[in-house]
Amino acid sequence: MATKQLGIILNGATGRICRTQHMRGGLVPIRDEGGLTVGDDQIVPRMLLAGRNEDRLAEVAREYGIEEWTTDLDSALADPDFPVFFDAAATHLRLDTLNKAIDAGKHIYTEKPIAPTVAEGIELMKRADAKGLKHGAVEDKLFLPGFRKLSNLMDRGFFGRVLGFKLEFGWWVFNGIEAESQRPSWNYKKSGGGGLLSDMHPHWRYVIEGILGPINHVSCAAWTAQPDRIDEDGNRYKVDVEDATATLLEMDSGARGIINSSWATRVRGDDLVTFQIDGTDGSAVAGLRNCWTQSAADTPLIHGFNMGSGPETMDFYEDYNAQWKGVPEVAPYKNPYRFGWEGFIPHVVADTPFNHTLAAGIRDVQLAEACDRSSAEKAWVDMAPVT
Repeated sequence: MATKQLGIILNGATGRICRTQHMRGGLVPIRDEGGLTVGDDQIVPRMLLAGRNEDRLAEVAREYGIEEWTTDLDSALADPDFPVFFDAAATHLRLDTLNKAIDAGKHIYTEKPIAPTVAEGIELMKRADAKGLKHGAVEDKLFLPGFRKLSNLMDRGFFGRVLGFKLEFGWWVFNGIEAESQRPSWNYKKSGGGGLLSDMHPHWRYVIEGILGPINHVSCAAWTAQPDRIDEDGNRYKVDVEDATATLLEMDSGARGIINSSWATRVRGDDLVTFQIDGTDGSAVAGLRNCWTQSAADTPLIHGFNMGSGPETMDFYEDYNAQWKGVPEVAPYKNPYRFGWEGFIPHVVADTPFNHTLAAGIRDVQLAEACDRSSAEKAWVDMAPVT
């Protein structure tokens, strides 16, 4: 078996997602384990770090034993030894950066959103296809252990006929006034590509459709819960994007569901994100790691409100938790971002099928765009497949 290197430019290498997830959780372990087996070859990623800060690039390079890094993106794109370009840098610069990479003849793999609009995403994909380049969008959350268990239950027919679902996500993000914010200020500025819809709804699209099938229509309300914030430099500014949303979804199967997302809610529940599916034969709820089920046979008889006879004696949180069964691990844990690289690298090297191309990334953007339009027009919006 021959060992071959695959040169990969990592743009935005010093950012949290690229540094801690794509490198530490994906590419570095693949490299350290001797690469991926693709056909008769062992493919080892050769990483070139690209960013703006020399000191931080050098620090990341030392941390992971990477020899090559640069602040000159143009020179990196001109290097024929690196045929793959990955982007995890600033969202508002992504479209131009990806187009530059396509012009340079690079296969592209990118964080989301892949483009500000569906129309721009389609044009991006057409340009890559015209050059015969491979492309992909990161869709990591479908591979979270909890959601993999939920998907496995769906594949096994556990739910019977799916009746409905709810996906709830969020936590309290401080505004910088009472306490320092945990998120960068660009998340709250339209000029920086911010907003909860563009940040999180692309994830919810592939999670929901990956498990439950196509979405037909959506109706969304989006609003700004915390209108005043302070940025990293101590400057007060007005938030001009949404930080809370409520979305109704109508599925092709006939099921209905809801997404509640907020950066202005305090956590009480099983996890920062939970996805519950209810069916005729049972229900299941998954968090990031764990998943619990309640079959039809195990469903307790609840009589409803009994306030007239005195205080409610049932502790719904504790007692009913005992009536849900934990789902065992379906496979050994693997970082969700590694799944993407293990699919994209063979796609580039051997043209193996890959489900998470820019076409999927466009569909991700479509949900965010449809929700934004629905909120503005106060109307249901069609989610017909993009052609």
